[in-house]
Amino acid sequence: MIALFSLLIIILLSIISVRIGAIALELTGLSPEIASFQAQSAFSGVGFTTQESETIVTHPLRRRIIRILIMMGSAGVTTSMATLVLAFVGETGRDLLNRVIILFFGILIVFLFSRSKHIYVLMRNIISKALEKWTSLRIFDYEQLLGLSEGYSISRITVHSDSWLVGKKLSDLKLNKEHILILAIYRKEHKREAFIGTPSGETEIKGRDVLICYSRQEGSKVLLQKKREESG
Repeated sequence: MIALFSLLIIILLSIISVRIGAIALELTGLSPEIASFQAQSAFSGVGFTTQESETIVTHPLRRRIIRILIMMGSAGVTTSMATLVLAFVGETGRDLLNRVIILFFGILIVFLFSRSKHIYVLMRNIISKALEKWTSLRIFDYEQLLGLSEGYSISRITVHSDSWLVGKKLSDLKLNKEHILILAIYRKEHKREAFIGTPSGETEIKGRDVLICYSRQEGSKVLLQKKREESG
């Protein structure tokens, strides 16, 4: 029975570890969904190859978090399998059934615990303060810093080859009047994607550019409205 409860504790600690990693990734600027997915992938050792994975590999802090999750996941999976075997070895009949029932309800409780939004908010606050106090990780709550909960947002606008934006300089757009700030531009050059951070007003927009805009939530619609006015 001790092995069975040990297994449940290991599962619980694994979930908490993934949650800590996900929150740490989230505080580096990733969305909650992407942060959670990447943390689970690293801990389980699945290693999905996605565009978000590339942004993590090239980010020193995120890479460090992922490395810790991979190391913990390797130890956790091995320990879980060994404990699972010990929990059921030599058991037959009624005792085996009782252990299966206990394991089922134990995993169910742990699952409900991990899915609770109230527990998530509580854990996020605790983990954020703990990471800031006891680690050297320089993490920031970008949602708060950028005012994303105050009506502002960061959006991606893909510039098509026939768009009215092509060939125009950022200074020509006068986006400051619309309270729109272009933070960066992703540009495909020679089959590779180049990154232009904090572009100047002399930067010329090209077809297939991806503009990273910071504005009010309706700000990205302004460029679409300008397009309609231009065509009209």
